[in-house]
Amino acid sequence: MKVLCVTGHSDRPEAETFIGLRKLGVDLQVFCPAEAPHYRRLAQAGVPVADLAPKGRFDRAVIARLRQTLIEEKIDVLHLFNNRAVSNGIMAAARLPVKIVVYRGIVGNVSFFNPASWMTYLHPRVDRIVCVAEAVRQYFLKMKLLWLHVPPDKPVTIYKGHHLAWYTAPPADLKQFGIPEGAFVVCCTANFRPRKGLRFLMEATHLLHEIDACHLLLIGKMNAASLSKQIGKSPMKDRIHLAGFRRDAPAVQAACDAAVLPAVKREGLPKVIIEAMAYGTVPIVTDSGGSPELIEDGISGLIVPPRDAFAIAGAVSYLYHHPERRNEMGRHARKRIQKDFRIEDTIERTLFLYRQLLAEHR
Repeated sequence: MKVLCVTGHSDRPEAETFIGLRKLGVDLQVFCPAEAPHYRRLAQAGVPVADLAPKGRFDRAVIARLRQTLIEEKIDVLHLFNNRAVSNGIMAAARLPVKIVVYRGIVGNVSFFNPASWMTYLHPRVDRIVCVAEAVRQYFLKMKLLWLHVPPDKPVTIYKGHHLAWYTAPPADLKQFGIPEGAFVVCCTANFRPRKGLRFLMEATHLLHEIDACHLLLIGKMNAASLSKQIGKSPMKDRIHLAGFRRDAPAVQAACDAAVLPAVKREGLPKVIIEAMAYGTVPIVTDSGGSPELIEDGISGLIVPPRDAFAIAGAVSYLYHHPERRNEMGRHARKRIQKDFRIEDTIERTLFLYRQLLAEHR
C-alpha cells in the first residue's frame, strides 16, 4: 500500500498518525511546508517528507509535482488535509487510478451552491471525507438540494487521537499575567472570531464579578477593538488578563481551574479543550459542533447552550462553589482523553479506511 499525504502546518496528532502508519507497514510519505512544526519530527521518525507549500488553490507547479509523484511512485491513496492540498491534489489526480481521501476539521462552509465546494469536498473524485467529529459527518449527511446529496458512505468520523505523555510540561506561573496566588482562574484559548462567542463570555463577566477571587485569562490573538471595548465595560475589567499568543498555551491552561470555549457554531473537535482536559483542567463548552462529543456532561466537564451568558456564568459559579466536584471532573476529563481519544485508535481506523478503499478498488 502506497500513500501520499499532503498537509500544511499539521498538529501533533496528525504527525503521530503518519508515524504510526509507517510503523504498521504502510509505505507512506508526506508533502508539507519545511517550516511545519513537525517536519523535523517526521524525518527523524523515518517518514519520507518533502517540502511542498502551495501558493494557492491552483498552483501549477504543485499540481505538476504531485502528478509526477502519483505516477512515478504508483500511489494507491492520496490523503489531502487542507483546502489547498485538496484542490491541487484533485487536479493532479485527474484520470489516475488513485483513491482520494480528504480531511474536514470544522462544521459547515461547504455547500452545493458554492462552486469552490465542487472543486474540493463535493468533487466526484473524492472517495472519502474524514470528519474530525461526528458533528462534521452529520453536516455532510444533512446536505440536500433537490436530488443532490452526499452518499452516506462517503463521510466517515475518525477522531484525532492524543496521548497523555505529550502533556507533561509543568503548569505555568500565572503571576506573570498579574493573577494573584490563590485566585480562581477561568481561561479561554482562541483567536478572536465572532463564531468563538467571546461576546457571550464577556457578558457572563457581568454576572460573575461578585466572585472576588474569579479571574479570566484570555489566551490567543485577541486584539480586536470590539473585544477591548467589551472588556472595558466589564465590572471585572481589572481581573481580565490578556496573555496573547502562547506556544506554551497547554501549560498555561494547566494552571487554570476551568477552560471555557463559548463557541456559537462550526466547531470541529477543539484541540484547546482536549489539551486542557489532558492536564485535568475542567472544560466548559457550548453545545456547538463537535465540542460536546469530548465531554460527558456533569462527569468530565460541563456543556451549556450556545449564546447563553447566564449558562456560562452558572457553570463557572458551580465549579467555584464546588471544589470537590471540580477536582473530580478534572480527573475524569483526563481519563476521558486517555480512554476515548487515543492516538492508537486514530492510526488503526485510518489504516482500516485505506484497506477498505483498496478492497473496493480491486
